Parts: sequence; C-alpha cells; structure tokens
Amino acid sequence: MAKHRSDEVKTYEQTWKSLCNHPVPEWFRDAKFGIYTTWGPYSVPAYGGDSRALCGIKGHYNGAWYPQKMYDPSHSNGIFHAKTYGDPAKFGYKDFIPLFTAEKFDAEEWVEIFKDAGARFAGPIAQLHDGFAMWKSKVNRWNCVAMGPKRDVMGEFATAARKADLKFVATFHHAYQWFFFQLARGQGYDLDDPQFEDLYIRAHDPREMPDKAYHDRWRDQIFEVLDQYSPELIWFDFCLKWIRDDYKREMLAYFFNNASKKGQDVGVAFKNNDLPPGAGIFDLEVGKMNELCQFAWLTDTSIDCVPRGNWAYSRSAAFKSPERLIHNLVDIVSKNGQLLLNVGPRADGMIPEGARSALKKLGEWLRLNGEAIYNTRPWFVSGEGPTKNTIDMSKGGHFNETGEPRFCAHDIRFTTAGKAVYATCLGVPGDEVFINTFRERVNADEIRQVTMLGVDQPLQWRIDRDEGLIIETPEKIPSEYANSFKIEMKK
Repeated sequence: MAKHRSDEVKTYEQTWKSLCNHPVPEWFRDAKFGIYTTWGPYSVPAYGGDSRALCGIKGHYNGAWYPQKMYDPSHSNGIFHAKTYGDPAKFGYKDFIPLFTAEKFDAEEWVEIFKDAGARFAGPIAQLHDGFAMWKSKVNRWNCVAMGPKRDVMGEFATAARKADLKFVATFHHAYQWFFFQLARGQGYDLDDPQFEDLYIRAHDPREMPDKAYHDRWRDQIFEVLDQYSPELIWFDFCLKWIRDDYKREMLAYFFNNASKKGQDVGVAFKNNDLPPGAGIFDLEVGKMNELCQFAWLTDTSIDCVPRGNWAYSRSAAFKSPERLIHNLVDIVSKNGQLLLNVGPRADGMIPEGARSALKKLGEWLRLNGEAIYNTRPWFVSGEGPTKNTIDMSKGGHFNETGEPRFCAHDIRFTTAGKAVYATCLGVPGDEVFINTFRERVNADEIRQVTMLGVDQPLQWRIDRDEGLIIETPEKIPSEYANSFKIEMKK
C-alpha cells in the first residue's frame, strides 16, 4: 500500500475539531472517476417499476427499493411480486436470498471492464437498506458467504481491484435499515416473524429513533469491513443523519487512525448535512453543482437512464448514452467534482450488455482525452457556452439530472495541470473555435502552443481582443462526443 503523504502516523481524536482536519486524499482528486455496483438479493426479481405508474398505479422506478415496495399490494412492485412469486406472506424478501446464487460472478472480469472504462477506483455496495451484507461477517448472519452466493464478494472485489492498481471503495446504506421494512408491519408477513428480526429489524413506532443495539450493530459491521478489506474510500447514503453523533465520531476516528497506521490516504463521502464541513467529501446524488466549487466534491449517479436512477439491475432499464456520460464527467470535473458511477449487475453476476457498451465508449474517450481529466485541477472558471445548469441548490442539489439540458459544441469546460489549460468542447467543433474567456484571462505572448488531444500537429491560433482565443481546428476531429484542446503556456 502507498505510504501516507507525511510518512507519519497521525492520530485523530473523537471530536469534530480533530476529525474536520482530515484532508481529502490527493489520489481521489487525481482519480476523478470511480465505479461501484448495486448488487444483492434485490437483483433477483430484476424489476424496478413500469409504465403503469403513469396510469394511476403507484410505482417506484428503483429496483434497489424492491424489498420494501414488494409488500405494498397497491404498488407496481407489489402487483408484480404477487403475480410472479405469490403472496409476500408466503414468499417474503428473505426467500430471494437462496435464488441469489451469483454463479457467473467474476470479480476480475468486473474490474477489467471498469478499468477499461477509465475508472480509477471501484468497489461494491457493502450493504443496502435491506440488511444483507456483501462480505464475510460475524456480526450479521445474513451475509453472502453464509448464504446466497456463498462467496466473499467484498473480498474478491478488493483483491481484484488492488491487483489492477485501482483504489477500493465500499458504500454503506444500512443506517436506513431501521426504517426500511416498517411500513408493512402487522399484516401477517414474514416481517413480523421474530426469527427474522435481525434482517427486518424489530417492529417499532415510526417516530422511534434507532436504539443502542442497532447503533452497535451499525458500527460493528463497518468496523468489520474496515478491518478485513481496508477500503481507501467509504461512502454513506442519505440515512447517516439518523446515526448518533458519538457513533459517527467513533467510526470516523477508527477509520482515519487505522488507515494512518496502514499508510493509507483515505476519504469518506456523505450527503446533505450528515457530517460537519471538513469531516468528509460532500456528495450530491444524481446531481451536480451549477458553477465552480471552492471545495472538492462528488456526485453519485447511475449508468441507467431511469429518472432518479434505478441502481439495481432491472430488465426494463435502459442506459445512458456515451455522450451523456462523457459530457457529465467533463462538466463535473471542471467544477472541482468527481464522479462515482453506479452499475447494477444481473443477479447471476453478469454486467448488462447496454452498460458494457456505454462503458467501453467512455473508456475509449478517456484514453484519448484523459490528460484533460485525470490529475487536473479547476481553472479560474469552469467553462463557457450557452448551456447552463439551473439547479436550485437551496433544495440540496440532489436528483437534478432529470430534465438536464443537452450540451452542444459551443459549450467548453476548463481544467488545468502543470503549464497547460485544457479546454474541452462538448461536441464536434466547426472550422474555428472561439474561447471568449481568454479575452479576459490570457495574453497572446503567454501561450506557447495549442494542440488537440489525439491530433499530432500543433494548431493555428490567434488572440482577438473582442473574441478571445480563436483556434483553427484540424481537418479530422478525433471524437464525435467531446474534444480537448491543450493550451500550453510559456510559464
């Protein structure tokens, strides 16, 4: 493992003053792009809602929430479940676990696909809201080694990732398990059977907050993952807000201190106001910033194009185009952001062909233009062009991909590294490209050379006091999706 940048073991106290001094890892800011997988027993039904939701039937287009919605007979998931598997009183969520056999799961193949897509960090969901652990656990008997696949998914993924020189990420969603199955209590389902209480959690008043036993279990499962697999990044879903402050401080101090002893640079991602500023990396779910942000941030989104994300595999889910993936990545990075992209494998462990195809195109683009993405930092401004995000950040900035504008070739996004400024045109430019921002920022005698990534010869350029930097484009444009100009400065 890489040594800590200071080569010294730093100790963190269980206070926010101490924990908020933990830096964002430089490897994370350099990596820009990672992939994680939403995969578990909920992948078996492969159902995430359908068009009946538009016809008055309640629907939820998120396959990862199938375990909850299958118990609602008026919900599209409940209707599907009853028709396909029978009454949930006889076939409950637990009964999907033996069907989750993962017979085609190959961690090395996954990592090869993700690395070829350009990801620099990768890993699985450790535990979703459903309470099923995707690692070898002594704390939680409902785990993938004891039942279902009967394989250590987390361990195999971690080994494959590190063999491929990727950083390893584990995502945690299990704080919400306290609430997840509560709405369907008292209806004769297996949810009320005491022998399954450690999966479904005991019945309680909806206003009751998690008790000490629940907090201990929440913490101890995280400690197991940290001790056994040493992830460089851990990521928490929205539900972290319901965890007691002292448990969060204990968990973070344990993570930071043990990583320091191992010589790791690590980070923790969180949503909303679930941690104080400075204690971790701020994450926007299916969303992004309008403008350049003064701190490093993250967005998590899914490769499927279902509104708000389907996350788990669904037979009906379609996938985002390579253009959309590339443009969003470029836009996010220009604003000091990083992208964590979700892929939902099939229950048998295969990555859907639609996802593989889009990832392959993304990887091809990054091999050509990655110099404008990896190891870069923001410039003075994030970009220019007619297409603007109009996100209401007062509402948190989450789930603002729906209805997002489509970028065009006049939209340009900036990054910088060393003596170069990279200007990425989000499309196929015309014979000349006008970069108006240079009118205010750069003089002609500062520029040494202008090239386009993927093109051998330098390009002709000039500075116009009214128009800015004008670049003559090459006869053959390398990419149909986006093209990066490298503007090399003399100093």
